[in-house]
Amino acid sequence: MKAIVLGGSKGIGEAIASEFVAWPSCDEIVSTSSSDLDTSDISQVKDFVKEQKETDILVLNTGGPPAKDFYEITESEWLKYYNQLFYSFVYILQNLKINDNGYIFLISSHQIKEPDENMSLSVSYRLAFSSILKLLTKNYAKREVSCINIAPGPIGTQRLVNLVGDINEFQKELPMRRVGRVRELGLFVKSIVENNIKYLTGVTINFDGGYNKYVI
Repeated sequence: MKAIVLGGSKGIGEAIASEFVAWPSCDEIVSTSSSDLDTSDISQVKDFVKEQKETDILVLNTGGPPAKDFYEITESEWLKYYNQLFYSFVYILQNLKINDNGYIFLISSHQIKEPDENMSLSVSYRLAFSSILKLLTKNYAKREVSCINIAPGPIGTQRLVNLVGDINEFQKELPMRRVGRVRELGLFVKSIVENNIKYLTGVTINFDGGYNKYVI
């Protein structure tokens, strides 16, 4: 079984890739970093797809933009993150074969459900691609390919530090009084594949420790 994990050199991506490495059934793992695949550079994405061609498990994961006021976002930033968070994933799904009985995992963000006003770049493109994945679910389901959107909340990564600053103070506001552990998310993804859970598809799973207030 082959797995491709984008953004697998750190944070959530690394945790997912590490769990697949430790799982004997997954005998080929392609884990990328931003240095060898910059998803904001579509030429690199095209070269990557030409090389890989197909997979059983695809984890669409990438770093996000900094928090920024909507009126301060530049044209170049809109274009960069359009590629990084949206079009690169669209191109991959159009051109990389997901084998029968496979899995597609999108690592998005809890912001798609309850957006912060300073996260326009992240929310707009992540939400747009979440819609694309949902639209494709029935087509993939004909081949028993499951599409699962995981929307992480506060997870203990460097990105969270960059966004909130003092993690210890921030944790006091959380229901569990702690941030999520990256390995928790890695184990969750692996458990779905390892246990051949196929009927769970077309869903967005909130992985946020009860942080957000929305009902559905």
